[in-house]
Amino acid sequence: MATREQENRLFWLILKNRVFFGLWIAALLSGCCVSAHDTAATWLMNALGVSPFLLSLMATSASLPFFLFALPAGVISDLVSRKKLLIACYLWLAAAAGLLALFTWFQVVQPYLILTAAFLLGIGFAFSGPVWAAIVPEIVRKSELPAAIILSGVQMNLGGIVGPALGGFLLPVAGPGLLFSLNALAFLFAAGMIARVYHERPRPQSHLENYLEAFAATARYVRYTPGIQVILTRDFLFGFFIAVVPALLPVVALQHLRLQANQLGLVFTSLGVGSLLGGTLVLPYARTKATPNTLTILASGILLAIFVLMAVVPNVWMFLPIAALAGLSWTVSASELWIAGQRAMPDWVRGRLNAVHMMLSQGGVALGGILWGGATTYLGLGTTLLCGAILLSASIALAIPLSINFAHSLRLDPSPLEGQHGFLSAPKPGDGPVTVTMDFIIRPEDREKFLELAEQIRLIFLRNGAFLFNIDENLEYPGTLRTEMLLSSWAEHLLQLSRMTKPESEIYHSTLAMHAGGETPIVRHYLRAIRRSTPLGFGQFRKRIEASSTNAKQATLARAKTLDEQPNPQTHST
Repeated sequence: MATREQENRLFWLILKNRVFFGLWIAALLSGCCVSAHDTAATWLMNALGVSPFLLSLMATSASLPFFLFALPAGVISDLVSRKKLLIACYLWLAAAAGLLALFTWFQVVQPYLILTAAFLLGIGFAFSGPVWAAIVPEIVRKSELPAAIILSGVQMNLGGIVGPALGGFLLPVAGPGLLFSLNALAFLFAAGMIARVYHERPRPQSHLENYLEAFAATARYVRYTPGIQVILTRDFLFGFFIAVVPALLPVVALQHLRLQANQLGLVFTSLGVGSLLGGTLVLPYARTKATPNTLTILASGILLAIFVLMAVVPNVWMFLPIAALAGLSWTVSASELWIAGQRAMPDWVRGRLNAVHMMLSQGGVALGGILWGGATTYLGLGTTLLCGAILLSASIALAIPLSINFAHSLRLDPSPLEGQHGFLSAPKPGDGPVTVTMDFIIRPEDREKFLELAEQIRLIFLRNGAFLFNIDENLEYPGTLRTEMLLSSWAEHLLQLSRMTKPESEIYHSTLAMHAGGETPIVRHYLRAIRRSTPLGFGQFRKRIEASSTNAKQATLARAKTLDEQPNPQTHST
């Protein structure tokens, strides 16, 4: 694994990767136009005379689709062509932006239409987000991954700088319709660039898994992987508190400080500048001096101070550095949580877990946007921000027991197992449910160690495909133990073996080495005897039964003949 100094040296060299650079440029142009679009939409909402609550709902409308659709999108991204899915997402985004531009040009726009357009754009980003997250580790080397993630954040931050400035300049001159139209054209350009430069790698055995099984596999992996649970919990808390920035920043700027369109662009540009400085200067240096968990705690401390300053800021010139600090805090926390998540995800479930990551972080933003916006309407801006600071200070204490430092040392390179499948006729992929048993003979002095390893094996197989796993002991023969797991289908069993990582394979082989009754434990596979289809290999099975019966009869006759030839003990004694 590369050291932090080596990762920092790779920071800009990664742009020599032609595929990454092409996609990065397309995303940069699109990001600039998206930020200009958001600035225009926020200004237009305020110009229509909406309440602080409706203004804060802009953040919720953009984030809610991630909570609703990111997980299904992640599952789909692991089952279909990621290239085709990404192109389809950008065509959807172009259509949504173009529709809002059309209504604006014809002057029939109203607040709920703007919120609907934000929601439709959010759907496009919810489906494209997991795909982007999955293809970045695919097109760069493992040592380049932190640099690629940070540069992806830099691309977003540059868009956050240029876009609002562009929006603030063009908005008074050309109106919001032009900015919405430019955004639609940028989405079309990005779709064309993806089609031109990205060539996805084949993913073996994806045909063995359907949508529902993939969905269930994701839930199982999260359920039986404590590290992933820690990261996802931190994601939600981060999203909930960072929601104050996108939800209440426009309220402070437009309704408290009464800024004009070009000044609103400056506020969002300052936010982007802070994010850019955090991603390019602060974060690479800070990562050589502090652990990821420490950096998230420090970023949360900065965010706490921002809440207090937003409540008392008197003018726009003091508000701009506050917005920049907010961008810096956002980038540091988001980058460290994202990198920890990428290091904790095996490749086979990366798209889906990225979707869960986005679902919870953006779900926190959506929920936070509603609560912070509603509280501002009923309690006032200052009271809401101070209450947020108190809650955030209490949540910082959770960062110590829920540390993300463990992810840096994880090794999740694939190491598939070879199954013991010496059958006369292999099962079909859909045959099931399947029961797999392993019989162990364990020495008394190895019993406790074996049970510890077997518990680790239980978690490994449960998160990789099994929905039931038991460890039993034979009462008639102490020291004889059996593991039994149940899988939904034969295809799921084959996928389970292919999903093993190197550490998991090492634990598995260490468990096998404790068997004291021969070379390897006995492995047996069972399918349900009463099935709708003809029993597997019935013809061959019948021949084996007949042959076994014949062999048994011959063995019985031979044994009887042998006994007859031996002297009778009673006769001999007499």
